[in-house]
Amino acid sequence: MTILILGSGGREHTIAWKLAQSPKCEKLFVAPGNSGTAEVAENVNIKVTDFEAIRTLVQEQKIDMVVVGPEDPLVQGIHDFFLNDESLKDVAVIGPQRAAAELEGSKEFAKEFLFRHNIPTAAYQSFNSGNVEEGYAFLETLKPPYVLKADGLAAGKGVVILDDLNEAKAELKAMLIDAKFGAASTKVVIEEFLDGIELSCFVLTDGKNYKILPTAKDYKRIGEGDTGLNTGGMGAISPVPFADEEFMSKIKERIVIPTIKGFEKDNLPYKGFVFIGLIKVGNDPFVIEYNVRLGDPETEVVLPRLKNDLVEVFEAVANQTLDTIKIEIDERAATTVMLVSGGYPEAYEKGKEISGIGTIEDSIAFHAGAILKDGKTITSGGRVMAITSYGETYMEAIKKSYQNIEKLHFDKMNYRKDIGFDL
Repeated sequence: MTILILGSGGREHTIAWKLAQSPKCEKLFVAPGNSGTAEVAENVNIKVTDFEAIRTLVQEQKIDMVVVGPEDPLVQGIHDFFLNDESLKDVAVIGPQRAAAELEGSKEFAKEFLFRHNIPTAAYQSFNSGNVEEGYAFLETLKPPYVLKADGLAAGKGVVILDDLNEAKAELKAMLIDAKFGAASTKVVIEEFLDGIELSCFVLTDGKNYKILPTAKDYKRIGEGDTGLNTGGMGAISPVPFADEEFMSKIKERIVIPTIKGFEKDNLPYKGFVFIGLIKVGNDPFVIEYNVRLGDPETEVVLPRLKNDLVEVFEAVANQTLDTIKIEIDERAATTVMLVSGGYPEAYEKGKEISGIGTIEDSIAFHAGAILKDGKTITSGGRVMAITSYGETYMEAIKKSYQNIEKLHFDKMNYRKDIGFDL
């Protein structure tokens, strides 16, 4: 089987690493890929939203399956593009169709879905530039902290949580009137704040059947103790220690099953990953958000714990036979720590040479914002590399990740030294 992965981050390197282990994977392409994917696949310099160029590649290379990593091409309808093209319609696409991808494309759409199917989530209202004053009034009815979410895609940075009412009002104006997040914040969802501890639940569905994958917890803030600006994610652990059997049963019954049934009821065609961002309030799970693909850096701890042949699993998704697959999970814990460029998530420099990759032992380096240039691996993004390790406990695994990080270097390299601190 010839497979194409779309994307260029740590998530895509992890997917490529996993697919390349399958005897069913004869040829693997990644577009555009990075220095890590180049080790296990052939990189092709095509943007993930250039559907015409993707079509040409699929036709020329006789690609059988396309695995969509990031959200942009899904929200823009790449699955529909394939289904509507006579020459592409038999190619398996792992990722939902456009109608279902709106669950990530629009926060308001997701909240309406949650309320319609009685899935536990925070109370909310949404506002646009025409009713900012009503937004101010709604903020006044809430207790701090105040949660403001840009409705559209903002690369994981469109959520702001503030303790001060006047700051929250100013932020609402910045988002709606001053277009702080561009088109993503032409509409803003204001939610009640839920106080608890967050985790992520990953589900794979073929549209009818589903499988729950390992839970994970990621760390979004740049600073230790979960302080400072939001990032795309600074590290993750799996499994989540507090997600015991009783709690997982609540997630399944109250959230996963109503979500999958909701897809069918609302005619949202879905073949792919459902990332459910959850918060544990007391001993009950509430949904914070849906993503329509795997999270990053959670992928770097979830997929390494999957024992199955991932090609076989994806084939079952494409053929709607996921009920015939038994998911097997590695009992060990997995942790990952993200190395980032100095200055990230604000302005940072690129093109810094990364040294020490070849000295890593007992950990896996998943490349994210890194590319090959003149035979050297150099930084090309804010989040550069995720160092993943296994252990009998997450403490043992995290220790290995930190030991290997000491062997790596690039100018102004930064990382959090407290991943798992709150567990």
